Amino acid sequence: MLELAILGFLAEGPLAGHDLRRRVSRLTGYIRPVSDGSLYPAINRLSKAGLLQRQADPSAGAARYILSLTEAGRTELLKRLRAPADHEITDQTRFATILSFLSLLPHVAEQHAVLRRRLTFLETPASFFYDGDRPLRAEEVADPYRRGLLLTARATSGAERAWLHEILDQQTPENP
Repeated sequence: MLELAILGFLAEGPLAGHDLRRRVSRLTGYIRPVSDGSLYPAINRLSKAGLLQRQADPSAGAARYILSLTEAGRTELLKRLRAPADHEITDQTRFATILSFLSLLPHVAEQHAVLRRRLTFLETPASFFYDGDRPLRAEEVADPYRRGLLLTARATSGAERAWLHEILDQQTPENP
């Protein structure tokens, strides 16, 4: 998801490395901190793959550079947004990264296809705790902390499902 965040922010315009790090950290840092040890190797991989380019930043000296997205980088970003892996749909943090850049897809129908996948996942009965194969509901769990986890997950999931239905019902591909 780090690479997707890098590509997404650069799709909005060229950035200095430290500005990119700040934006990525603000997006994911409260859950998964972004270190220089993970960010700069990702930038190097994307650069070697021809998905972004570096140019010296004349205002900051030779050690600083500006990053920008190449056409191949934009193509890769759109590909990743159109067809996220299953774990990117089911993991809340990963999906938040996809959602942050989903409006970059040029067609509402493509955006909705991704949102429908998330909604299908959220509407599939699941739990953190089971009685055999049967998912347990919060009301069936005696442990107050496990019950709290289930109640919080239910509330969060309910709010997200309501929002997804609102978006999918209001903003049809024919009526963007």
